[in-house]
Amino acid sequence: MGRTASQRLLALCLLGSLSAHAASPVWAIRGAHNTVYLAGSVHLLPAEDAVLPQGFDRAYADSSKLVMELDLGKLDPLEAAGWMIEHAALPAGTTLRGILGEQRYSRVSAAAAELGLAVELLDGQAPWAVGVELADLEFLHQGFDPEQGVEQQLVRRTHADGKPTAGLETLGEELGSLEALASEDQMRFLDQTVSELKRSQEELEEVLRAWRRGDAATLSRLLAREFRSFPALYRPLVTMRNRRWLPQVEQLLREDRNAFVVVGALHLVGEGGLLELLRKDGFTAQQLN
Repeated sequence: MGRTASQRLLALCLLGSLSAHAASPVWAIRGAHNTVYLAGSVHLLPAEDAVLPQGFDRAYADSSKLVMELDLGKLDPLEAAGWMIEHAALPAGTTLRGILGEQRYSRVSAAAAELGLAVELLDGQAPWAVGVELADLEFLHQGFDPEQGVEQQLVRRTHADGKPTAGLETLGEELGSLEALASEDQMRFLDQTVSELKRSQEELEEVLRAWRRGDAATLSRLLAREFRSFPALYRPLVTMRNRRWLPQVEQLLREDRNAFVVVGALHLVGEGGLLELLRKDGFTAQQLN
């Protein structure tokens, strides 16, 4: 994950050596006694084009465990749904219509109707949660399959191989970044999602092409555009999370066994990306072909 400024950040959040040659969106980082492979992910992939770039196979085979943003190998769907119900709900006596006002609410209602969803089902949810739900539905309408995302494919391999999994954060930490947005930023997030739902296919295809080539220059350009358009969203969803994850990745580099770390694509590129932060701390990343 192009999408809207908000959608693309949610779906993608990749890369490190800022070259544009054809390669893999996977980097090898050497520790004192091991290697940590750091890969950029597209959390959803088209059902008809879901084969992972070659570097993923090499990194997975050479690693003793898989580390993701969330530990999807242990995530309980019922627990996740319960978290959303609890945290996405508006306070008693508050409605989405009342928060948004009639003009905004009409736009959201029309967008939901086009996706086959009655807006009344969303009326008790916070604007950030409505934006996420509409974006997810749009992806499904465009042929993206949640079961064919990078992490889901890798988790199925770990289950078959008996390989352990781990996570860099909890569900509450990940989605809490959206929940904590100021009210006006939540409404802006929803505005952008609704405005660009039907303009996302071409940009998504551009992102997917760049991702498959390991084209960090293009992904960095897309990231810079998103940062300029909505810095209040970019900082909590990308920059602040990168800083939280950095000590954990560096701890993996102090271990004896190899690890494969997979995070959303936009977490690796550009200023404040994980690979830049690692280089500043003295680590060298080599992009896999």
